[in-house]
Amino acid sequence: MDYSDLEKYDPSGMHKVYDMWPKIARDAYESDIEPIDFKNINHIIFAGMGGSGAMSDIFQAILSKTKIHVSIVKGYLLPNTIDSNTLVVITSVSGNTEETLTVLESANKLNCKIICFSSGGKLEEFCISNKVNYRKIPLYNNPRTSFPAYLYSILKVLNSMIPINNDCIEESIEQLENFAKRISSSNLTKTNPSLELAEWMSDVPFIYYPSGLQAAAIRFKNSFQENIQSHAIIEDVIESCHNGVVAWETPTNIKPILLQGTEDYIKTKERWKILEKYFKKNNIDYKVIHSINGNILSKLINLIYVLDYATIYRAVMSSIDPSPVKSIDYIKEHL
Repeated sequence: MDYSDLEKYDPSGMHKVYDMWPKIARDAYESDIEPIDFKNINHIIFAGMGGSGAMSDIFQAILSKTKIHVSIVKGYLLPNTIDSNTLVVITSVSGNTEETLTVLESANKLNCKIICFSSGGKLEEFCISNKVNYRKIPLYNNPRTSFPAYLYSILKVLNSMIPINNDCIEESIEQLENFAKRISSSNLTKTNPSLELAEWMSDVPFIYYPSGLQAAAIRFKNSFQENIQSHAIIEDVIESCHNGVVAWETPTNIKPILLQGTEDYIKTKERWKILEKYFKKNNIDYKVIHSINGNILSKLINLIYVLDYATIYRAVMSSIDPSPVKSIDYIKEHL
């Protein structure tokens, strides 16, 4: 694959935005977007769908070791545990997502705190009309490619409540900058790990993930489905060893990808070794993707960067434009 292939099959330039991810992340975190400090919060609900919902999974991972209870809403209904100490964080890059707007309308009738993020749309109009806390964040090409702009803007706005310090955030951006040199469209060589993975991903991927890296697995599945227009499967590695692993006894075109964390629990590391041994014994072709060393934000954002870019490369190799999502548009038109 050469750059002319990218220009031909990715005419909207998704790859160009991905090349800019480190800059977009830094610009977002260093922007003048106004932080907010909600007091006495013990429950945060993150609501959003698709590319917007991917932020929810990352924040759940970041907050997993705190005393703050986290709920994720990818749909229409809020949990019944909302009270005055609950913060509802609503994200819709387009600002017009039906499910997210429904959640906002419901939350606005309850005794809770709310803050919303979008690039405009009906969500912005609702927030202005109802005096709901709102922050406007620019759209870069489409919701998927806008990911770092929203992630780092929300990190800045909610900094007082998110237990990750500036040094950790700076580390994650620096890691993005380092990885961009290796995986961007300026390095279409065998030294590009995203391109290498794309060449290997010829069939349906089965993505195993450990505790803590679920957000990267979900994002990879979603990007694979949208960009390559093909099915993908994800499963917790420990749970799968109690059921799903049996399916490998039947020949299949599905290929396992193992997302392994550098700091996985000792018993999880043991399970990885057993699973790899099992795949080798049964001649099942598999791929291992390791997280980098660093804090949880660095691990997740860099995994997402490498894996997302692999789906763009794979789409181009398959002569597919990664931008259009006709099936999603069809469903939205009929709602």
